[in-house]
Amino acid sequence: MKKIMSALIIAATLQSGLHAQTEAKPTEEQLYRPHFHFSPKKGWMNDPNGLYYKDGVYHLFFQYYPDGNKWGPMHWGHATSKDLVKWEEQKIALYPDELGYIFSGSAVVDKNNTSGFGDAKNSPVVAVYTYHNPNREKDGKIDVESQGIAYSLDNSKTWTKYSANPVLNNPGIRDFRDPKVFWDVKRKQWIMVLAAQDRAHLYSSKDLKSWSFQSEFGKDVGGHGGVWECPDLFPIKVEGTNEEKWVLIMNINPGGPNMGSAGQYFVGDFDGKTFKLDELFTKQLLKDKAAWLDWGKDNYASVSFDNVPEGKRVIIGWMSNWEYAQEVPTEGWRSAMTMAREVSLKRTKEGYILKNVPVSQLKSYEGKSIKKTITLTSENQLLTKSDMDLTKAVLDLDLKKMTAGKYTFMLKNALGEKLVFGIDNTAKELFIDRSQSGKTGFGNHYATPITKAPLNKAFANAKMKLLIDKTSIEIFFNDGEKVLTEIFFPNENFSELTLATDTQTGTLKMNAHELLTK
Repeated sequence: MKKIMSALIIAATLQSGLHAQTEAKPTEEQLYRPHFHFSPKKGWMNDPNGLYYKDGVYHLFFQYYPDGNKWGPMHWGHATSKDLVKWEEQKIALYPDELGYIFSGSAVVDKNNTSGFGDAKNSPVVAVYTYHNPNREKDGKIDVESQGIAYSLDNSKTWTKYSANPVLNNPGIRDFRDPKVFWDVKRKQWIMVLAAQDRAHLYSSKDLKSWSFQSEFGKDVGGHGGVWECPDLFPIKVEGTNEEKWVLIMNINPGGPNMGSAGQYFVGDFDGKTFKLDELFTKQLLKDKAAWLDWGKDNYASVSFDNVPEGKRVIIGWMSNWEYAQEVPTEGWRSAMTMAREVSLKRTKEGYILKNVPVSQLKSYEGKSIKKTITLTSENQLLTKSDMDLTKAVLDLDLKKMTAGKYTFMLKNALGEKLVFGIDNTAKELFIDRSQSGKTGFGNHYATPITKAPLNKAFANAKMKLLIDKTSIEIFFNDGEKVLTEIFFPNENFSELTLATDTQTGTLKMNAHELLTK
């Protein structure tokens, strides 16, 4: 009997120890679910869609497949926020129907009820999206994509699809999708910019139902390494002036500056029918071939919100890359969005820079602060987990008196895994190396080659803002003049940040904040 009892006790002890070990191992949620960047509770997510602001609430819709963790029949998922930082997932907004899957698109607040879907007291929100017909695709047809609309009269709680969909039929183009619609104030008309294979098509409408072709843009301009997708077109003032320019964002897959998916932009003028490149920007393209919104591997399909207060232009993107998005090491859910960013346009003698920085609302989440001024040596410890939680932090870095050579930051953990990034003043570039960052053996080109963003000179002085959220980093160089966004998957959370230099010169002033999650 004693032997039996002893055996039971030993078995129970072993089971208890096994259970403790299982509990001690971090879960996917603990390791990879971001604190702030929106991610779906379950299922697959890609492009942001239907972005708009109304009655104190920002609405984010997104390409969504709720029944799997890879791309599938597309729905529009839905999330809301009061400040563009904290997001709350809502019920699915749009489901596939007999016309097809619900691909990417946009939403507008129809203030003047031009569509007739609302009334004097209630401005409708109208979603404009692509229908993708899988049956026609299976049959080898070309005209598989058309544009449909739906409307909501209760702030997107419920949606009604227009009975006469589609509102824009396919003209015989295989990739004919992602309508971005906006109200052209000067000419009192709706404009739709649409991705048409390797260029943009522009349409106009008075009521969001009947559309007339106006022009096309981009046949031999910019990057053409892949299909053009998810366009955006908007007016913006040039920094420090009253001059207005128009910016066309056009995402491309593949063909990005560091392989795979990316977003490019063009600067010019729009007369209500045609978009024409600015002369200085044309010269810029002769030198650089394309202007990139983000040089990192993980910012795709960035588009802007409609109806944002104070006339601000705010964008958000899908924080992944088609090279490996369907193989990232999460199972219950896949993908997150970037931090929402405010964009501005800077003119220099070399050309135009579309700057983007985190929205100002992020500042209200700054908690515990650490400030340091360091004279740089070969290796400098900046932060450890005893200073703050490095899975939710924003750091403002001011580097001065740098010389030729490398200034290398490392996010590290106790397993020896590390994310390496910084400034190479000899090569005149920014870089991110995630080849030793943890799980890397998935998809195509996830860890190689090293991500690089060229600089026009070696910098003696430079500023960097780092936004770290568990498994992503967004680097904003010199107030967003160059941006790099990348995701990573360590086997244990990063808990230390260092800065090394092979020059042993320079100083660093650091202002770091742990971000509050409540």
